Amino acid sequence: MKKLILIALLTCSLQALADRLPMPANAPASFKSECSSCHIAYQPGLLAADDWRKLMAGLQDHFGSDATIDSKTGLEITNFLTRNAGDVSRLGSAGNPPRITQTQRFIRKHREVPAKFWRDPRVKSAANCEACHRGAANGNYGEHDIAIPELRE
Repeated sequence: MKKLILIALLTCSLQALADRLPMPANAPASFKSECSSCHIAYQPGLLAADDWRKLMAGLQDHFGSDATIDSKTGLEITNFLTRNAGDVSRLGSAGNPPRITQTQRFIRKHREVPAKFWRDPRVKSAANCEACHRGAANGNYGEHDIAIPELRE
């Protein structure tokens, strides 16, 4: 009986931890300053290593903006992202250019969100994690911590 209770508690705990993605402690200052100047500094675990490499190689056209950085800083950030990247078998393909919102994991987790929600002016796009996940910058994407803005018709 005690084993069953322990297994149940561990299962619940692991599910809660699955939506916690803290920023690795070894994040360089350049990552935080460069990558959070326009959006949150997304946790490296949200994309696979190859996707981070592609993303960093295309900063001259970073989703319509020139996010070019010097080569030394680029290498430092790329190394950090790839060392701490997510597992491609869990995330799936991120498309080309890689988008967190195109991974199978993201799509699976957000499958019940209506398309009109992403167009709401307070949300703007699926890439705006903080619109609903108030703890996104700290890696908290748990279902119990979501504050979805009420849709305006």
